[in-house]
Amino acid sequence: MKDVIISITGSQYADSDPGEAIELVTDGQYCFKDGKGRLTYEESELTGMAGTRTSFTFKPGEVVLSRKGTLTSQMIFREGAKNTFLYDTPYGSTTMGLDTHSIRSTLGERGGDLEIDYIVDFDHAVVGRNRFKINVKERAGV
Repeated sequence: MKDVIISITGSQYADSDPGEAIELVTDGQYCFKDGKGRLTYEESELTGMAGTRTSFTFKPGEVVLSRKGTLTSQMIFREGAKNTFLYDTPYGSTTMGLDTHSIRSTLGERGGDLEIDYIVDFDHAVVGRNRFKINVKERAGV
C-alpha cells in the first residue's frame, strides 16, 4: 500500500437537474496489481462518519465499496446489474437497491480516476441517481 491523496466528488440527480456536487479531499492508502486494486481512507467528522474506514476494491467491471466502524455497509457496483445492500447505522438497518449504469476507470499503478453512475432505491422507489468521481494521486515526496 502506498500513501495517496484522494479526491472524491459526489452528486445526486433529481430528474435532469445535476444538483450540487460535494467534494472531499483526504489522505489514504492505495495498491494496484494485475488490473485489480484497493483504496482505503478514514472518514472524518466532515462526512458525518467519523470512526468509519471506507475502502474501494476494484477489478474490471466491478467496484465494491465497504464501510466498517460507526457505519457498516457494502455496496457492489456491477455495470448493468442491480444489487441490494444492507445499510447499517447506529439508528438501525435497512435494505436498499443499487442499479449501476456505468463504471469508468483509468486507475493504474500510479493512481488515476474512477467514475460510477448509479441509482439507489428504497423499497423499489427511486431515492436518487448518483454519480461519484474519485481521483487518486501519489503523494509528492513519498
